[in-house]
Amino acid sequence: MFNSSSITEFLLLAFADTRELQLLHFCLFLGIYLAALLGNGLIITAIACDHRLHTPMYFFLFNLSLLDLGSISTTLPKAMANSLWDTRAISYWGCAAQVFLFAALISAEYYLLTIMAYDRYVAICKPLHYGTLLGSRACVRMAAAAWGSGFLYALLHTANTFSIPLCQGNALDQFFCEIPQILKLSCSDIDYLRKDGLIVLSVCLFFLCFVFIVLSYVQIFRAVLRMPSEQGRHKAFSTCLPHLAVVSLFISTGMVAYLKPPSISSPSLDLVMAVVYSVVPPAVNPFIYSMRNQELKDALKKLIQWILHHQQ
Repeated sequence: MFNSSSITEFLLLAFADTRELQLLHFCLFLGIYLAALLGNGLIITAIACDHRLHTPMYFFLFNLSLLDLGSISTTLPKAMANSLWDTRAISYWGCAAQVFLFAALISAEYYLLTIMAYDRYVAICKPLHYGTLLGSRACVRMAAAAWGSGFLYALLHTANTFSIPLCQGNALDQFFCEIPQILKLSCSDIDYLRKDGLIVLSVCLFFLCFVFIVLSYVQIFRAVLRMPSEQGRHKAFSTCLPHLAVVSLFISTGMVAYLKPPSISSPSLDLVMAVVYSVVPPAVNPFIYSMRNQELKDALKKLIQWILHHQQ
């Protein structure tokens, strides 16, 4: 029998059993990771270097790209290394660090997406008060609150998770250290009650942010549909639809991963859903934001031309 004090490492779920498939998974995830690094890196650099993008909307997008880079860098490199070197092991403290960072960054991203919904609401429904409600200090405070709340939330969950005695082995049915999978290794009724308490807290926070986002977009769409100018409606939608797509992708993949019925749960399905909600959003968010945003496309084009010019 295992106990938490004797565990020095955890065994992660392998993507494949054969060497050829392991190398195929490594190449696939390397391509996705490089695309995420390139896309988010370009957005971060473009926003930082182009003074025309020094507005609240792009300041929050800058933070979103940082969070996306952090979250995908927390899970994917270790999974790629395990596939490349044909191993499943991750150290106890490495697992704790992965749990903390992933929970912190994902939570902060959800809070930031909620703030970005408020930004769009004020910009469209209260444009005359935009400069007052979303000044530079207010934006910095809101972004700091999102980051700080995410890390505080993650600290609470990580401390609770790794203080629970584990007696069901050290094998996790996931390709990275995930709180629900670690909690499956716990073995006492008291531990389950502690787990249920944190689940209730998580659901309440998720629901409050979700309701705020939905109400914000109800008001936004009402205001946009009342605009007399078709050009004004098009411009308003072009700034809102990318954020709405990112929010929908983030929430839908997370809900499918965590709220699916236990009757259809299996290690292979859990693995696929974990990849969808932890890897896909950080990789595709830059492309969602740059597709319909002309200002961002112009800044990215200018940045790429500058890079190519200085390489010649």
